[in-house]
Amino acid sequence: MHSVAGTDWRVTDGRGADGRGDGVRAAGTRVTGRRHTAGGGAGSRRTFFGEDRGQTAVEFTGMVPIILATLILLWQAALVGYSFSLAGNSADEGARAGAAAGWGAAVQVCEQAARKNLPDSWEAEISCPPGGGDLYDVEVDVVVPVLYPGFIDFSFTAPGRASAVWEG
Repeated sequence: MHSVAGTDWRVTDGRGADGRGDGVRAAGTRVTGRRHTAGGGAGSRRTFFGEDRGQTAVEFTGMVPIILATLILLWQAALVGYSFSLAGNSADEGARAGAAAGWGAAVQVCEQAARKNLPDSWEAEISCPPGGGDLYDVEVDVVVPVLYPGFIDFSFTAPGRASAVWEG
């Protein structure tokens, strides 16, 4: 057993100590030992500030707010995209139904068709003009919710516009 700069070590070849004394390890030998830590002899525990136990839990706890904020932002982005999809689909359905209904009933049929595919908790403003020209134009503005439809609403809407050729 040798001691160098706070380390106990020994060189073995599997049968006993290396007795050559020239400082060069022979083939098949290995060096084993343990490092002394601050505050005690070999095998003693580290001081309070030098301990690593629980570090992963502390880091995870610190990351939880960042993870939750990221998930909330991703969910909100999905709601915004879904609002645009609902507005476009609702406008398409309203324009198709209004153009097929003819001049007299176009407004009422358009609004019913546009609201049919909107979920009940989503607010929308539907504009079905009485008509004019070769195309029947419909505008649907869906209010973008915050985190859950009907909970809190943003001050902006997702616009949907569609046109269909008059059939009536």
